[in-house]
Amino acid sequence: MNEPIHNDVSSAMPTSLNHLKGQSHVKQQIAVALDSCQMDNLKFDHSLMVGGPGLGKTNFAKIISCEMASDYQEVLGQSITSFSDLNAVLLKATDKSIIFIDEAHELKKEFQTSLYLALDNRKIIVSGGNSPTTIPLADFTLLLASTDEHCLLPPLISRMCLLLRFNYYSEDELQIILKQRSIALGWDVDDFVFKIISERSRGTPRLALRLLQACRRVCRSLGETNITVEHLMKSCELEQIDNKGLGITEQQYLQIIADGMTRLNVIASKIGLPSQTVSKVIEPYLIRSGLIVKDDQGRRQLTEIGHLHVSYLCSTDV
Repeated sequence: MNEPIHNDVSSAMPTSLNHLKGQSHVKQQIAVALDSCQMDNLKFDHSLMVGGPGLGKTNFAKIISCEMASDYQEVLGQSITSFSDLNAVLLKATDKSIIFIDEAHELKKEFQTSLYLALDNRKIIVSGGNSPTTIPLADFTLLLASTDEHCLLPPLISRMCLLLRFNYYSEDELQIILKQRSIALGWDVDDFVFKIISERSRGTPRLALRLLQACRRVCRSLGETNITVEHLMKSCELEQIDNKGLGITEQQYLQIIADGMTRLNVIASKIGLPSQTVSKVIEPYLIRSGLIVKDDQGRRQLTEIGHLHVSYLCSTDV
């Protein structure tokens, strides 16, 4: 019997630790922790997941919940805007359940303090009238995910028993993930498509799967069922993604500094974005991929690889 065909990459997410590819060290840490707490019939340890966006932190949190057969609730750090919001999340938890706070660095400092005190005391204090009320908490597991651990209070970090550091994926790992997901979705994809997508995905599964979804969209718009390199190239053209996975804004950035050292405020002004957005969103991958460097005065310039890529951009439309 043929597997059902799905239309969205997110409709076939892995549900077991063994099904996840990449992040071998993180998987080993989690596997040991799972075995330990299941042998002793304990909850999973409080954990902090650290790494860039799109590396699978949320998937791992959900899989920990599946492996533990625990209740699961997920909340964004920035969505907690009051102590009432935080207390509502904590009071909803049951013994051994999982509370996953994504973008935990967005929590205000006072909420972080309240959170680690709640972990220590297994209770919260609610002010009301002349006599505050103490409410006990369940023995839950707190999972925090952050792209910027330095914005978390040290006392909160110290309460996390596991520190799980997520690294960028190799191209081989991305190809395995793409092929695994395509099979689960029932999509027919040429093998060379996986290779090209992995080269353009910045070591990030989320970007790889997003591009695979774009390929599928182009394929179906033509009434076809087999995803080919031609569909991929058309997707990259529509998304304005070049052969290194750079979008139009990153391409503009490189062309701006092609003539020599340039300061951040000049680059931001020419692109039309705030300087902070340029430095925190656009530049990290350009630096990691060796396309640009910064000098001691903070001026940006192209590397030899960067100059070669700008030459490529000038000679092609993608």
